[in-house]
Amino acid sequence: MLATLLHRSLPMIVGTREGHQNRHVAAVGVRFRLLACGLSLLQGDVLPRSLSKNVLRERIYCNCLDYFCCPPRCPTQRGAELREDILVLVRFWQTMHSDKKYLKASVVGDFDLYGPHSSSSSMQSDLRSTSGDFARPATGWINTVPLSSSSNTLSKRSARSKRIVNADIFVKDYIKKRNLILELLAVEIEFLLIWHNPLGRTELQVPGEDNIAAWRAKAVTERILRDNARLAWDISPVLAVFLPMRLKNSDSIIREVSTQVRLNPIVVSHVPQALPYLVTTDTLLNDAHELVYMLTWAPISPIHALAYFSRQFPPHPISAQYAVRVLSSYPADAVLFYIPQLVQAVRHDTMGYVIEFIKYIARKSQVVGHQLIWNMQTNMYIDEEMQQKDTSLYDTLELLIKSIVSSLSGPAKQFYEREFDFFSKITNISGEIRPYPKGAERKRACLESLSKIQVQEGCYLPSNPEAMVIDIDYKSGTPMQSAAKAPYLARFRVRRCGINELENVAMAVSSQHSSQSQQLSNKDSFSSSMKCEMWQAAIFKVGDDVRQDMLALQVIGIFKNIFQQAGLDLYLFPYRVVATAPGCGVIECVPNAKSRDQLGRQTDIGMFDYFIKKYGDETTKEFQNARRNFIKSMAAYSVIGFLLQIKDRHNGNIMLDVDGHIIHIDFGFMFESSPGGNLGFEPDIKLTDEMVMVMGGKMEASPFRWFMELCVQAYLAVRPYQEAIISLVSLMLDTGLPCFRGQTIKLLRARFAPQASDKEAAAYIISIIRNSCYNFRTRTYDMIQYYQNQIPY
Repeated sequence: MLATLLHRSLPMIVGTREGHQNRHVAAVGVRFRLLACGLSLLQGDVLPRSLSKNVLRERIYCNCLDYFCCPPRCPTQRGAELREDILVLVRFWQTMHSDKKYLKASVVGDFDLYGPHSSSSSMQSDLRSTSGDFARPATGWINTVPLSSSSNTLSKRSARSKRIVNADIFVKDYIKKRNLILELLAVEIEFLLIWHNPLGRTELQVPGEDNIAAWRAKAVTERILRDNARLAWDISPVLAVFLPMRLKNSDSIIREVSTQVRLNPIVVSHVPQALPYLVTTDTLLNDAHELVYMLTWAPISPIHALAYFSRQFPPHPISAQYAVRVLSSYPADAVLFYIPQLVQAVRHDTMGYVIEFIKYIARKSQVVGHQLIWNMQTNMYIDEEMQQKDTSLYDTLELLIKSIVSSLSGPAKQFYEREFDFFSKITNISGEIRPYPKGAERKRACLESLSKIQVQEGCYLPSNPEAMVIDIDYKSGTPMQSAAKAPYLARFRVRRCGINELENVAMAVSSQHSSQSQQLSNKDSFSSSMKCEMWQAAIFKVGDDVRQDMLALQVIGIFKNIFQQAGLDLYLFPYRVVATAPGCGVIECVPNAKSRDQLGRQTDIGMFDYFIKKYGDETTKEFQNARRNFIKSMAAYSVIGFLLQIKDRHNGNIMLDVDGHIIHIDFGFMFESSPGGNLGFEPDIKLTDEMVMVMGGKMEASPFRWFMELCVQAYLAVRPYQEAIISLVSLMLDTGLPCFRGQTIKLLRARFAPQASDKEAAAYIISIIRNSCYNFRTRTYDMIQYYQNQIPY
């Protein structure tokens, strides 16, 4: 009965889109418990030697391999639940490892259709249930057995001869599959073990993990890797596509998978992750005939589509058509996030595909059109004073802006004019107050200029296109410290409604609808939208290039999404920054937060003492929550700071909010640029004495250990997305930003440690943390900032 249940529960398919079991890592324990049950049954003496037994083994192997027909995922299980799932996998690995001695010709090659206890009718039913599950022609022993209820179709002599000839082949085939399963399982177990026990603590070790580690440590030849890739392709092309991701990008496996994909691309055209094996620099330069399959390939992510218009790939009409088709398939607000890269893609658009797409998306969404115009205005010049034109972009972008604006009519044109008039008046305040001396006179001039601005319905701040401006705090106008450039801060009352609703309201305001009906609709929605209203402070800068901050915060926004998908309880605050013209931009302020510099001037105490003073004694619930928030944000920003090499981390650029989160601002130095003539003096991560004090006071303390564990998990979570991050940065290389000095992509890729195993990657990021902790260069840099700029430390 149990064998029949397993036959009914385990489909004989690998890598299909439908009919498979759940491949999510959260279901790994349930899947492999069931498979372990079946494998133990096969290795016992309960089942008779029959075809049904061989079919069950095939089902178990298929369902095991099917789990790996998707990208690796971070586990959502925690603590005891994750440990239990790891134990299940380890026990299954051990059972599968011992299966070799049961793979004998006398067992696997036994095609006795009817065991001593089976009847003709039950076996016939079993065969019918299995034969319908084959998704593709079988290549193993099953093809040699007639799916018939009568054994008279084979003579006894022919049946016996087939068993003798084929038995050894079947055994070798199973051993190859077994070895592939063991390798894939060992890598998965290693990843889950690192996630469960990032610091390798003895008390968290799992029984049997040493045996798997020893098995993984054995040298594997290039031939075996190549054979594994071929075997995976024969079993399921989808399995082969994900093999390099699973086995950490072995060159031999990548070459073999690329060869197979190019020979038969149509079988994996529904898998977006298979496209890089078909479309390479070589295939594009050589105009390979198989590129035509790209036109009907499954959609990839927007940033990977834009990468075909970057330095990473030579221009080609097929890749350009495919990229534009993919971008057009996404809603306009999804493309909004990648506008800086979309505008830069015009540089490498030799055939005009990007230009036509920009015109199309600007017609599709008015808000996206506005954002495109602001970004194109910014990138027409390479200096902040608008004296030096970007020769490769200026003419094209100028014509594009004219084309977008001239195509507007009716409500769309009124919306554009109203929005740009409103924002122009706000930014002009900076120029109006510049002649006044710093202090009370400039403050008075700022308030006077701000009081003249009237809020127009349906307008928004460029940094926040999801929220409509409904009021201005006319007393909030505050000039910033800079004397020459005169940036200022102001607060706005905004109503969050989403891009689509904002656009609908703005277009309705511009249309010929009666004002009375509009007022009624506003009145109906007022009560529901009140809870979405908030005050938003923003800084309007003139004379500063904020495009580098935009790029850093873009990457931080992607990391935030990655952490959320991985179920990691980390905190990031990617505040909004938008460049609207050369040297001009809007920077949203971090709410309810003060810089460490401000806190130092106000309290003159260390960060730990500040936490005690604000949240109470170390044993209080408030302090524990604040420390927890500090560690969650500290881990996230530490990993990002290392990967992006964010420098100039003095106390003026580090903020603390009221809940204890640490938030980094001002990304003027990153990648290859750093203060002091790009010396790279600061360590990879800023970990000062006072930060360590908040996290327990020493590296052995439990809070600091938790911080290190979160850093390891965050690093492992972002590594699979390294190509997306690299593509995002690659598209910005030609902007002339000071952070790019020739080796950016090479160094960025190296920091992801692409060839390292998960265990090696964990050890790598732990070494970075240890080298940064108590680093004398951190304290020295803070001292320099104190003596030069009077920033407390």
